[in-house]
Amino acid sequence: MAGPVGRRGTNASQSIRGSRIAVAIVIGVLLGCIFAVLYPHGLFSDISNPTSHFRSRRLSKSNPKIESTSCESTEEINKLKSEITDLSNKNDELKKQVRDLTVKLQASEQKNGQSDSDQQIATVSNPQKPGPFGTVKGTTINPTILPDATINPRLAKILEKLTTEKEVIVALANSNVKSMLEVSVSSIKKAGIPNYLVVALDDGIVDFCKENDVAFYKRDPDEGIDSVAKSGGNHAVSGLKFRILREFLQLGYSVLLSDVDIVYIQNPFNFIYRDADVESMSDGHDNFTAYGYNDVFDEPSMGWARYAHTMRIWVYNSGFFYLRPTIPAIELLDRVAERLSKPPPAWDQAVFNEELFFPSHPGYIGLYASKRTMDRYMFMNSKVMFKEVRKDENLKKLKPVIVHVNYHPDKLPRMKAVFEFYFNGKQDALEPFPDGSDW
Repeated sequence: MAGPVGRRGTNASQSIRGSRIAVAIVIGVLLGCIFAVLYPHGLFSDISNPTSHFRSRRLSKSNPKIESTSCESTEEINKLKSEITDLSNKNDELKKQVRDLTVKLQASEQKNGQSDSDQQIATVSNPQKPGPFGTVKGTTINPTILPDATINPRLAKILEKLTTEKEVIVALANSNVKSMLEVSVSSIKKAGIPNYLVVALDDGIVDFCKENDVAFYKRDPDEGIDSVAKSGGNHAVSGLKFRILREFLQLGYSVLLSDVDIVYIQNPFNFIYRDADVESMSDGHDNFTAYGYNDVFDEPSMGWARYAHTMRIWVYNSGFFYLRPTIPAIELLDRVAERLSKPPPAWDQAVFNEELFFPSHPGYIGLYASKRTMDRYMFMNSKVMFKEVRKDENLKKLKPVIVHVNYHPDKLPRMKAVFEFYFNGKQDALEPFPDGSDW
């Protein structure tokens, strides 16, 4: 009996084990189906693969964080750029302060009465190392002065209204030259030049300027100037400018000094280089005389050494020159004005050139001013006009900036002829005149 019972217990046990295996298989199959749906590319593949759906959903949820980080980076970059700009502006301001302090130092040294030679020495920049051969260029540009409106508040207000560019054409005139001033002013208006100022030396010129809507300035009474201003001729009045122009420079304005025997065809400020203390038209009549040449002096008694080379240039015209507001430019005015105020009598143009060109030598300290000669065809003297230009068909087509009737005493009719030729197209207007003068 014992045998059959034992077999039945064994079979029951095997049946239960089989059922458990079947259940495990079913559960495994179900889990497999679930994972197959959730992880179609495999469990480990989906975890490592960024293209999986689940991974994409996680990334899509994290995108706002990435965008936020990107925005923060852009803000930081903009902040850095702003800081760099601020530092650059501060650097520019510091450089300006250094330049201003340098100018103040120069003025202080001059006021303290240092020697003439020491006054000329000024450090306007840090020491520099020279570059390779052929690349080194010096500078001709001296720093401008510190403007001082207290020098002449009334003139400062007039100039402030007249021009925003800190440069002005200045002409001195009394009633003796009124007829020439009329032609010159007409050409100024035709050429469309706004920043033109007449320094009226008497009431007749004041009335003329008011009637013709011309900006003017009448100085406060000055016995030393007024005696010449009211009755002096062209040359006498010309000598006054070196004293009067000083105030314009002290106010910080560049000045283009103009005699009244000048016809304007174009705006001269479009042709000024502004790279020197003094820019002037020349009395030269060709490239050699205007810009300089090597002139050989012959002395036969010296035998082998009979030939000596010299450098020559024809003078700058003291009736048309441009001054920047620099210490050397003001010194030039002071030197010329001082010499003209003392005997013996001298011609202002001769003194102007001597002070500008004579070098330092034993017993004399020269003027350390940079200079530039204007284009002789653009800034034309009347010798060039009547001896050369009017006889050449190609040069007659040229449109100069000015024509200065400085070589001829019959100024007014020649000025009118130049005006007719360039503004009214009268081609034969220049023909009646001789090359030179009749006396």
